[in-house]
Amino acid sequence: MSSFMNMACIGDFDPFTASIPATKVELTVSCRNLLDRDTFSKSDPICVLYTQGIANREWREFGRTEVIDNTLNPDFVRKFVVDYFFEERQNLRFDLYDLDSKSDNLSKHDFLGQAFCTLGEVVGSMGSRMEKPLIGIPGRKCGTIIVRAEELSNCRESVMLQFCGNKLDKKDFFGKSDPFLVFYRSNEDGSFTICHKTEVVKNTLDPVWQAFKIPVKALCNGDYDREWWSHFIIHDFIGQFSTSYREMSRCQSQFHSYEVRPCTNSHLLVFQCSTWTVGPAAQTCRVVFFCCFPGNPSQPTSLHYMSPYQLNAYAMALRAVGEIIQDYDSDKMFPALGFGAKLPPDGRVSHEFALNGNPQNPYCSGIEGVMEAYYQSLKSVRLYGPTHFSPVINHVARYAQSVKDGSQYFILLIISDGVITDMAQTKESIVNAATLPMSIIIVGVGSAEFNEMIELDGDEERVSSQGRFAERDIVQFVPFRDYVDRRGNHILSMARLAKEVLAEIPDQFLSYMRTRGIKPGPCPPAYTPTPTSTPAVHPLLTRRVSRI
Repeated sequence: MSSFMNMACIGDFDPFTASIPATKVELTVSCRNLLDRDTFSKSDPICVLYTQGIANREWREFGRTEVIDNTLNPDFVRKFVVDYFFEERQNLRFDLYDLDSKSDNLSKHDFLGQAFCTLGEVVGSMGSRMEKPLIGIPGRKCGTIIVRAEELSNCRESVMLQFCGNKLDKKDFFGKSDPFLVFYRSNEDGSFTICHKTEVVKNTLDPVWQAFKIPVKALCNGDYDREWWSHFIIHDFIGQFSTSYREMSRCQSQFHSYEVRPCTNSHLLVFQCSTWTVGPAAQTCRVVFFCCFPGNPSQPTSLHYMSPYQLNAYAMALRAVGEIIQDYDSDKMFPALGFGAKLPPDGRVSHEFALNGNPQNPYCSGIEGVMEAYYQSLKSVRLYGPTHFSPVINHVARYAQSVKDGSQYFILLIISDGVITDMAQTKESIVNAATLPMSIIIVGVGSAEFNEMIELDGDEERVSSQGRFAERDIVQFVPFRDYVDRRGNHILSMARLAKEVLAEIPDQFLSYMRTRGIKPGPCPPAYTPTPTSTPAVHPLLTRRVSRI
């Protein structure tokens, strides 16, 4: 990972246009209880995905699902495959329409509602499944949208399948059934996601469906033993069977028969299964915010100055990192603390005080709660040096020390303006913390040289103390000024900063888990938030552990 010292001037290099490896994530969309906009039938919904640009904030259409006729509870088969970056805020918008004609112009169709989220919010949700109410029509309940994310494996195989049925149950009163097949793959939490539909074969109890080609990762995401189900459906459910890709692939040279339940003497035959390759797939994240408090915030020269027109440097750094990292914390409760201030009422100097004024419960709700606590603390504390880092690091290390089994991982964000007055103690704290499940992000604000902070970043040489070297690199330091947009676009400045400071977190996380042989556990049960409960970390990181 390149450090800021090796980068060209940020005005000449835009990381958002650079070619950076990304994880591919597949998004599956379902909706429930959509509005009924048709007079003589139900709505015919389609889902349109939009992504938002970083600099200009414009929404651009990314793709559309298929149209599903006559339903208020669609499970869309067509997926959205998007590039996923842990260190970026990727805004998404899902719009639902009732298609009334063949026109591609969405303004000619009835709007059913929309939902906004980030890709990180979907990935970081329990089981990578996010459910949100649809909004956009005043005074109306528009139903809900369910978005599920799954990291795509590197499996490049495709399979040609063909099925036929034998003696299926008769469901139509005046004729035979009109059957089609719907395929579902199992998910880590025990639920199922639709992955394919066949065509309808009219008026038969012995259908032969057309052969179809499908990527293996669409059926099982490269896990040959993953269970998947097929349902026979007309307007009424006929029956079902289950199998795995490995089991089904054994029939490449012969017929393979599956019993259809609950039908009597009904079977499904697989009489073609040809496979080929076209080219070479629950831990916890806890974030702690620490801000250094030098200078008088009432003076425009202070880095803490509260301007009515724009965020100060500390606030921009807090929001830039916090808005992204909060997506991976289920309870969204963050301890936020300050160091380098005299506290009321007696003027006691503190290097680890709660920004919200409550030392027994320093937790803030979401990044907005952190921002509010930061602004309130500026009105009540008297800023005072010197700048000690070791109490800050030791504060988080005490918590990390108690959960070294991989069930939690801590990220410490320190925002400071420069000089470290306890350098020897800070190095010792980092060396000790390198054995714990934690990472340290340091953002330097202002115009200082930051030589000492650069020394703490272990990209070139591991931090050492009294002859001991840190077990691994856990510190990422960047000076905010190197990522400030020259044209004054603060949104772009914050996005660039967040991209750089979060870039090393996945590798640091994995290095701890890998060296201790910690494998990702099963998908955790349904989450019930409490003020002090443990949030679920980003599942894409945990799945990568199993492939190392």
